[in-house]
Amino acid sequence: MLALGGLGFLLICVFGTYIAEGGSIGPVMEALPFEFATIGGAAVATFVIANSMHAVKHTLGGFAKVLRGGLFRKGDYVDLLSLLFFFARLANTKGTMALEAHIERPEESAAFRRFPKILGNHHATGMICDYLRMIGMNADDPYQIEDVMARELKKTLQEELHAAHALQVVADALPAFGIVAAVLGVIQTMAHIAEPPIVLGRMIGEALTGTFLGVLLAYGVAAPFAGRLQSVAEEEAKYFEVIRAVLVAHLHGNAPQVSVETGRKMAPNQHMPSFQELETAIQTLQIEA
Repeated sequence: MLALGGLGFLLICVFGTYIAEGGSIGPVMEALPFEFATIGGAAVATFVIANSMHAVKHTLGGFAKVLRGGLFRKGDYVDLLSLLFFFARLANTKGTMALEAHIERPEESAAFRRFPKILGNHHATGMICDYLRMIGMNADDPYQIEDVMARELKKTLQEELHAAHALQVVADALPAFGIVAAVLGVIQTMAHIAEPPIVLGRMIGEALTGTFLGVLLAYGVAAPFAGRLQSVAEEEAKYFEVIRAVLVAHLHGNAPQVSVETGRKMAPNQHMPSFQELETAIQTLQIEA
């Protein structure tokens, strides 16, 4: 909701100061629907041309991320680290075969059911199960597993960032579309050159509204939304970096407490639980193996 508040404040500052200085809002509001249809329609059309349907849906879904921010909070990182601690401890005490009941049918696993938000995140659940399954198949070279996980996470992040990049391309094009709308307005004005100056002045003002609207939408709406979407995607990627760090540390032979501490350090600073908070969580963790 912070994004909506910022957008509202932006509009108040732009139009409020214009009116306060004695500007007439009438010509702007009169031209706004037509200029917006021209500029916005052209932007949407080029966006659809340049992207696949999957990318279009992904970008539209990204607006929800802009409004709500990152999906994961401190409690989510505590839950994730607690679950990974349980798996690391179980593998150390009973062997990797003991993990099979949890990773083959995670929806029936007492460990996953203990943390329903993780179970509901198919990417996180799939990543944990896939790599624990690989470990159970004797793929226990930590450097090889780390390399494979790093490449997967890089690929996933690039796919998540595509929506932000696509929106940024639209932001870069909007000022040009504003000029297009303004030029069309000037052409229309020139076709009525015999009209009185008061009529020509209004028509020129309406034409310049196109340039104004294109720049405002580009630098006041589309570009900030693209930047916010990128920051959210990068923040959420840290959640999966935690999984990578813990599993790799476990393969290096570290104790479960050390492994989850390694993962804790990968959480974003604003959501990273303290050592004491995580210690309390794993000490009070009760899951039937």
